[in-house]
Amino acid sequence: YRARDPKLGRDVAIKVLPATFARDADRMARFQREAKVLASLSHSNIATIYGLEDSGSTRALVMELAEGPTLADRIKQGPVPVDEAVRIARQIADALEYAHERGIIHRDLKPANIKVAADDTVKVLDFGLAKALEGDPAAIDISTSPTISRMATQQGVLLGTAAYMSPEQAKAKPVDRRADIWAFGCVLYEMLTGKQTFTGETVTDTLAAVIMKDPDWSQLPGATPVRVRVLLQRCLQKDPKQRLRDIGDARISLDEVLLGTPEPVSADREKLPAAGLMRLEIVLPEKVVLIATSVFGISPDGRQLAFAATGSDGVLRLWIRPLDSLEARPLLGTESPNIPPFVWSPDSRHIAFSAGGKLKRIGIAGGPAQTLCDLALAAVGGSWNRDDVIIFGPGGGVIMRVQANGGFASPVTTLDPSRGEIQHVMPWLLPDGRHFVYLRYSAAGEHSGVYIGSLDVKPEEQNLKRLLATDLGVCYVPSFEGTTGQLLFMREHMLMAQLFDSRRLELSGEPITIAERLGSVLAFGLFSASTNGVLVYRTGGAYQLTWLDQRGRRVGIVGEPANYGSVSLSPDGTRAAVVRLDGGAPTAFLWVVDLSRGTSARFTFGASYALPGAWSPDASRIIFPRTGGGASDLYQRSTSGVRDEELVLKSSENKHPTNWSRDGRFLLYSTSDPRTKRKELWVLSFEGDKKPIPFLCTGFNNGEGQFSPDGRFVAYVSDESGREEIYVRTFSPDLVGTASDGEGKWLISIGGGTEPRWNGDGNGLYYLTPDEKLMAVEIATTPVFRAGVPKVLFQVPRNRLRSVFRQSWDVAPDGKRFLFAAPVETSQAPFTVVLNWQAALKK
Repeated sequence: YRARDPKLGRDVAIKVLPATFARDADRMARFQREAKVLASLSHSNIATIYGLEDSGSTRALVMELAEGPTLADRIKQGPVPVDEAVRIARQIADALEYAHERGIIHRDLKPANIKVAADDTVKVLDFGLAKALEGDPAAIDISTSPTISRMATQQGVLLGTAAYMSPEQAKAKPVDRRADIWAFGCVLYEMLTGKQTFTGETVTDTLAAVIMKDPDWSQLPGATPVRVRVLLQRCLQKDPKQRLRDIGDARISLDEVLLGTPEPVSADREKLPAAGLMRLEIVLPEKVVLIATSVFGISPDGRQLAFAATGSDGVLRLWIRPLDSLEARPLLGTESPNIPPFVWSPDSRHIAFSAGGKLKRIGIAGGPAQTLCDLALAAVGGSWNRDDVIIFGPGGGVIMRVQANGGFASPVTTLDPSRGEIQHVMPWLLPDGRHFVYLRYSAAGEHSGVYIGSLDVKPEEQNLKRLLATDLGVCYVPSFEGTTGQLLFMREHMLMAQLFDSRRLELSGEPITIAERLGSVLAFGLFSASTNGVLVYRTGGAYQLTWLDQRGRRVGIVGEPANYGSVSLSPDGTRAAVVRLDGGAPTAFLWVVDLSRGTSARFTFGASYALPGAWSPDASRIIFPRTGGGASDLYQRSTSGVRDEELVLKSSENKHPTNWSRDGRFLLYSTSDPRTKRKELWVLSFEGDKKPIPFLCTGFNNGEGQFSPDGRFVAYVSDESGREEIYVRTFSPDLVGTASDGEGKWLISIGGGTEPRWNGDGNGLYYLTPDEKLMAVEIATTPVFRAGVPKVLFQVPRNRLRSVFRQSWDVAPDGKRFLFAAPVETSQAPFTVVLNWQAALKK
C-alpha cells in the first residue's frame, strides 16, 4: 500500500504481513532480527526499510516508496533496447554487490521486485525478505504472498519465484549468493528477449525447465555485445561451482560495455592489432565562447565533454559536447556556475555543480537542477562514487561528503594547525569508492601535496604520508589490467603519468610525459581523463597583462601569460604588484612586474594571499596580508628585496590592505566583524600610538576603500542600498572614528559598481559595473564636492578570477591607460582529445 508518514512528512510503502504470520511470536521475533539487518542496507539502488509498525493485530513493514513501474511492467511492452538493458542491469548488479558484501542475499530477485523510474534509475525491492519470512512450512499460506512459492520437502523449504530460481533452489538445497547471480542472469536475459528464460504450464514444469533445459540463446538480439553474451552464459551455469562467483565481476563486465571497451577477440579469430594512439581537436561553434579559466571534464564513459561557456545570449552556463557529434548544446538550469563547475556521476548521466552558494545536481538529458546542500564557498574539485556519495573540497575548507540525493554535508578531513594547513581540495575517488587522493595545502611548502584519504577513517585520523609533491589536482585512470593504473598529474606545465597500485596505494616506476604546455587555473591542471582511455587537455596560459586606452583598444602587453588574479600599479606607474596563482594553486603569491622591461620577480613566499597589497607613496614598500594557518596579518617588505618581512598589524581577524594615503600617514584596510561577518573599513595611523581606528563600520558590507590623491576623500563600495554601489565619503584625520566623522557622503555609481579608482589628479573616478563595463565619472571637489553622470568607456576583458580577487585592474597616473589581466589568444585554444593514450605508455 501507498501511505503517508505524518511524523516525517513523506510518502512510504506499506507491506502488511499475513495474519497467521503476525500471530506467531517465535517467527515474528526471528523476522524482527532479520528486518534489523535488512534495514542497515543503504544504497541508491535498494529500497530502504524504515521500520516495523504494529496496529492492533496487524503487523506491517514500512519501506521507501519507489515510484515508477516495475521492470516486469516494462518488459510487457517488449524487449528492452540493449543499451538501456545494460544500464539497468548494471544498477541491479551494483545493488547486489553492495548487499553481498554485507552478507545479505536477495533470494527472490525478479522483474516484479525491480522498479525502474522514468530516468532509468533502478530500485531493487524486498531484499532478503524471502529469508526473513522463512519459517515452519505449515504456517505459511502461499496464496497470501505472491512473492513466495515453496515446496516442502524433507530437504528444506523452497523459496523464490519458480521462473527465477536457481537449480539448487529448485532442488530445495541450501543456497548462497550464487542463487542471486543465477536470478540476475534470468532478469537480464528477459530484458533483452522480452521472454522468460525458463517457462512451463505449471510451477512443476517451470522448475523442471530450470533443472533440465538450457536457455534459447538464439532469442538474444543480434546487437547483444559479446561481453553480455559471455556474462549470461556464466551466470546461467546450472552447476553453482561453474557459475560466476561474484556479482562484482558482472558489474565490471557491464561497465566495460558502457565505457565502450573494445570487445574481446575469440581464440579462433585472427587477432587484430591494438588500436594506436590518436589525437584530434574539438573546435567550438563561433558563437560559443569558452571562458579563459574554464575547467572542463570528460564523462567517465569517455563519450561527452562538459565545459563552461557563453552562448549567443551571453549567459554563462555548462555545455555538453558529445564526442560523436559536431554540435555542443547548453545545459539549461546550470546558469552562472562557479569555478570549478561540475563533477560527473559514475554512470555519466548526471553532473553535480556549484552555483549561488549551493551544490546542485542535474541530468545531462535535461530537467530541473536539484539542490544537494549549501556551500559557504564554491567547491574546488569533487568526485562521485557508485554508492552515490559525493565528496568535494570547498575553497578554504576541508574535504566534505554528501549523499547524491541531498542531505547534510559532513567533513571527511580536518585541518592540522601544527602543519600550517590552509585548505584541503581536489578529491578524486579510487576504484574501491572508499579511498581517495586529494590536495592538502600548507603555509609550510614541505607539507603541501597529494595525500590519500579514506571515507572509513575519522577526519582527525587520516594518513599524513605525502604521496606526491604538487600543487595541482591529480586523477587516477584504471588500466583494466589488475589493480595498477596511472596517476595523472602536472609538473611545470607538463602532463605526467605514473603507475599507481589502487589496492596497495603506492606509486611505482618513473613518471612519463604525456603532453606539454598545458594551462592551469586555481588547483586545476587543464586536463581530464575518462576511465576508458580518453584524455582531453588544453594548452596555453590564461591571462596577459594588457594596456588598454580610453576606448578599450589594446595598446600594449606586459610580461608573460599567467593566472593573474589582481593588479595594483605603483604610484609612479613604473611597476605593478600582481597576484599570481602559480602552478594553478589556490595558494596565491605576490609578484612585482617591471612595466618597462616586462620582467617579473616573486615578492612573497610560503603563505596565502588574497589581494595585491598597498604601495607606499614612494613605491619603496608594499604592505600585504600573510596567512599562516590562522587569520591574515599585515606585513610590509621593501620592493628592493633586501629586507625581510616586517609585521605591521596583528589581530584575530583577517585583514586586507586596500590603499596607502599619498602623504604616507594612513593605511586603509578591510576586515570583517567577528559577530555579523560584515565587511568593515578601518584606518591604521602611522603616527602617535599607531592604533587601528574604525572608519566604516555601519552594519553593511563596506570595502575596497581608496584615498583621493589629496587625502580628503575615500571612495569605497557598500551594499547599504541592497546592492553594491560606489560611494565617496569625506576623510578627516582628526575626526576618524568620532561621531562627526563622515558628515559628507555621495552616491557615485548608477545601477551598481565595484573596484573604484581615482585618476592621478583626483578630478575623476573609474569603476566597474555588474555587467563588466568600465565607467568614468568627473569629480569636482571645490568649492563643494560634485559628481558628474557616469559614462561608459568600454567593455572590460572577461576575467573569471574577478569574483575571487577584486582589484583586477588599475589606472595609470595620467588616467589615459588601464592595465587589465586579459585573456590571451591561446586561452581560446581548442580541446585536444587523445584516444588510447595508455597504449603509448607501453612503448
